[in-house]
Amino acid sequence: MYESVLIPTDGSDDMGVVVDHGVALAEQFGAAVHALHVVDDRAYGSVPDDVQQRVEETLTADGEDATKAVAQRALETGLDVVREVRWGNPPAGIVAYATENDIGLIVMGTHGRTGYDRYLLGSVTEKVVRVAPMPVLTVSVGDDGDDAPAAGISMPDPIREN
Repeated sequence: MYESVLIPTDGSDDMGVVVDHGVALAEQFGAAVHALHVVDDRAYGSVPDDVQQRVEETLTADGEDATKAVAQRALETGLDVVREVRWGNPPAGIVAYATENDIGLIVMGTHGRTGYDRYLLGSVTEKVVRVAPMPVLTVSVGDDGDDAPAAGISMPDPIREN
Protein backbone atom coordinates (compact mmCIF):
# COMPACT_ATOMS: atom_id res chain seq x y z
CA MET A 1 0.00 0.00 0.00
CA TYR A 2 2.81 2.43 0.89
CA GLU A 3 6.14 2.41 -0.92
CA SER A 4 7.56 5.24 1.17
CA VAL A 5 6.92 6.69 4.62
CA LEU A 6 8.06 10.19 5.57
CA ILE A 7 8.94 10.83 9.21
CA PRO A 8 9.56 14.55 9.71
CA THR A 9 11.49 15.12 12.92
CA ASP A 10 12.18 18.08 15.17
CA GLY A 11 14.78 16.09 17.08
CA SER A 12 12.88 16.19 20.37
CA ASP A 13 12.97 13.36 22.88
CA ASP A 14 9.28 12.68 22.19
CA MET A 15 10.05 11.59 18.62
CA GLY A 16 10.84 8.01 19.66
CA VAL A 17 7.21 6.91 19.73
CA VAL A 18 6.56 8.63 16.38
CA VAL A 19 9.56 6.90 14.83
CA ASP A 20 8.38 3.56 16.23
CA HIS A 21 4.99 4.00 14.55
CA GLY A 22 6.51 5.13 11.25
CA VAL A 23 9.12 2.40 11.11
CA ALA A 24 6.59 -0.29 12.06
CA LEU A 25 4.32 0.77 9.20
CA ALA A 26 7.22 1.00 6.77
CA GLU A 27 8.36 -2.47 7.82
CA GLN A 28 4.86 -3.88 7.40
CA PHE A 29 4.63 -2.55 3.84
CA GLY A 30 8.30 -2.95 2.86
CA ALA A 31 8.47 0.81 2.38
CA ALA A 32 11.48 3.10 2.36
CA VAL A 33 11.75 5.52 5.26
CA HIS A 34 12.42 9.20 4.56
CA ALA A 35 13.71 11.19 7.53
CA LEU A 36 13.31 14.96 7.14
CA HIS A 37 14.16 17.93 9.32
CA VAL A 38 13.09 21.41 8.22
CA VAL A 39 14.83 24.29 9.99
CA ASP A 40 12.42 27.22 10.28
CA ASP A 41 14.48 29.91 8.59
CA ARG A 42 11.96 32.59 9.56
CA ALA A 43 13.06 32.19 13.17
CA TYR A 44 16.69 33.03 12.41
CA GLY A 45 16.41 35.89 9.91
CA SER A 46 17.38 38.52 12.48
CA VAL A 47 20.62 36.88 13.58
CA PRO A 48 23.58 39.27 13.20
CA ASP A 49 25.73 38.60 10.14
CA ASP A 50 28.85 37.85 12.19
CA VAL A 51 27.22 34.80 13.79
CA GLN A 52 24.89 33.78 10.94
CA GLN A 53 27.22 31.12 9.54
CA ARG A 54 27.77 29.50 12.95
CA VAL A 55 24.02 29.48 13.62
CA GLU A 56 23.35 27.87 10.23
CA GLU A 57 26.07 25.26 10.75
CA THR A 58 24.77 24.44 14.25
CA LEU A 59 21.14 24.16 13.18
CA THR A 60 22.05 22.07 10.15
CA ALA A 61 24.12 19.76 12.37
CA ASP A 62 21.17 19.48 14.77
CA GLY A 63 18.95 18.53 11.82
CA GLU A 64 21.49 15.94 10.68
CA ASP A 65 21.53 14.44 14.18
CA ALA A 66 17.72 14.34 14.26
CA THR A 67 17.44 12.59 10.89
CA LYS A 68 20.27 10.23 11.81
CA ALA A 69 18.32 9.06 14.87
CA VAL A 70 15.32 8.23 12.65
CA ALA A 71 17.56 6.56 10.07
CA GLN A 72 19.33 4.38 12.65
CA ARG A 73 16.01 3.03 13.91
CA ALA A 74 14.85 2.24 10.36
CA LEU A 75 18.18 0.66 9.41
CA GLU A 76 17.91 -1.68 12.41
CA THR A 77 14.92 -3.28 10.69
CA GLY A 78 16.65 -3.48 7.31
CA LEU A 79 14.66 -0.71 5.64
CA ASP A 80 16.01 1.63 2.98
CA VAL A 81 16.48 5.15 4.32
CA VAL A 82 16.73 8.62 2.81
CA ARG A 83 17.75 11.60 4.99
CA GLU A 84 17.46 15.29 4.28
CA VAL A 85 17.74 18.61 6.09
CA ARG A 86 16.04 21.63 4.53
CA TRP A 87 15.60 25.27 5.44
CA GLY A 88 12.27 27.04 5.11
CA ASN A 89 8.75 27.03 6.49
CA PRO A 90 8.37 23.60 8.16
CA PRO A 91 4.79 22.73 7.08
CA ALA A 92 5.40 23.87 3.51
CA GLY A 93 8.79 22.14 3.44
CA ILE A 94 7.33 18.86 4.66
CA VAL A 95 4.50 18.88 2.11
CA ALA A 96 6.87 19.94 -0.69
CA TYR A 97 9.30 17.13 0.15
CA ALA A 98 6.48 14.59 0.35
CA THR A 99 5.10 15.70 -3.00
CA GLU A 100 8.49 15.84 -4.74
CA ASN A 101 9.36 12.35 -3.53
CA ASP A 102 5.96 10.73 -4.12
CA ILE A 103 5.62 9.84 -0.42
CA GLY A 104 2.76 7.46 0.37
CA LEU A 105 2.32 8.30 4.07
CA ILE A 106 3.54 11.00 6.44
CA VAL A 107 3.91 10.06 10.13
CA MET A 108 4.10 13.03 12.52
CA GLY A 109 3.84 13.73 16.22
CA THR A 110 1.45 16.09 17.94
CA HIS A 111 2.10 17.75 21.26
CA GLY A 112 -1.45 17.91 22.60
CA ARG A 113 -1.57 21.69 22.87
CA THR A 114 -4.98 23.25 23.29
CA GLY A 115 -6.47 26.68 23.84
CA TYR A 116 -4.19 29.68 23.60
CA ASP A 117 -1.01 27.65 23.16
CA ARG A 118 -2.42 26.07 20.02
CA TYR A 119 -3.88 29.34 18.77
CA LEU A 120 -0.70 31.35 19.33
CA LEU A 121 1.90 28.74 18.43
CA GLY A 122 0.05 27.00 15.65
CA SER A 123 0.86 23.44 14.81
CA VAL A 124 3.17 22.17 12.10
CA THR A 125 1.31 18.87 12.15
CA GLU A 126 -2.10 20.52 11.90
CA LYS A 127 -0.97 22.58 8.92
CA VAL A 128 0.46 19.52 7.18
CA VAL A 129 -2.75 17.54 7.80
CA ARG A 130 -4.79 20.34 6.23
CA VAL A 131 -2.84 20.59 2.97
CA ALA A 132 -1.03 17.31 2.36
CA PRO A 133 -2.33 15.43 -0.68
CA MET A 134 -1.41 12.09 0.94
CA PRO A 135 -2.49 10.45 4.23
CA VAL A 136 -0.95 11.78 7.45
CA LEU A 137 -0.75 9.60 10.55
CA THR A 138 -0.60 11.68 13.73
CA VAL A 139 0.84 10.25 16.93
CA SER A 140 0.09 12.03 20.19
CA VAL A 141 3.25 12.65 22.23
CA GLY A 142 4.44 14.75 25.10
CA ASP A 143 2.20 17.20 26.89
CA ASP A 144 -0.70 14.95 27.83
CA GLY A 145 1.37 12.84 30.24
CA ASP A 146 -0.19 9.63 28.95
CA ASP A 147 2.15 6.70 28.44
CA ALA A 148 0.04 5.19 25.67
CA PRO A 149 0.03 7.58 22.74
CA ALA A 150 -3.02 7.89 20.57
CA ALA A 151 -2.74 7.78 16.81
CA GLY A 152 -5.06 8.97 14.10
CA ILE A 153 -4.90 9.12 10.35
CA SER A 154 -6.06 11.86 8.05
CA MET A 155 -6.88 10.97 4.48
CA PRO A 156 -6.76 13.55 1.71
CA ASP A 157 -10.13 15.00 0.73
CA PRO A 158 -10.79 13.71 -2.81
CA ILE A 159 -13.07 16.67 -3.54
CA ARG A 160 -10.64 19.38 -2.40
CA GLU A 161 -9.20 21.46 -5.21
CA ASN A 162 -5.43 21.90 -5.19
